Amino acid sequence: MRIHLSSVFVDDQEKALRFYADVLGFVKKHDVPMGEDRWLTVVSPEEPDGTELLLEPSGHPAVEPYKTALVQDGIPAASFAVDDVRAEFGRLCELGVRFTQEPLEMGPITTAVLDDTCGNLIQIAHSK
Repeated sequence: MRIHLSSVFVDDQEKALRFYADVLGFVKKHDVPMGEDRWLTVVSPEEPDGTELLLEPSGHPAVEPYKTALVQDGIPAASFAVDDVRAEFGRLCELGVRFTQEPLEMGPITTAVLDDTCGNLIQIAHSK
């Protein structure tokens, strides 16, 4: 068994696609119209057949309180692996990304937390 799909709730799918593709560097995998929304997934360019991230519309009434609570408590909705958190932090800062946590070393793991502009905090992490 392996993880095939995970999702983050986004308040605007087109805005989310621009951020996740143009800023974070993911690649659009599926874009299927489904009424007012889309089945919209992105993947790592390093693993085009790997785990997909669904940019899930935030339309369900439970989503906004859930997302708000996570953000207020500083809890990331997802975590993405990078080779070097400090280098990625610098690259993303140059692109105007807002971080809520600068790179932080915790033993063998370094993390940073960013705002995805779509209502979520996202962690980037690497381990030594």
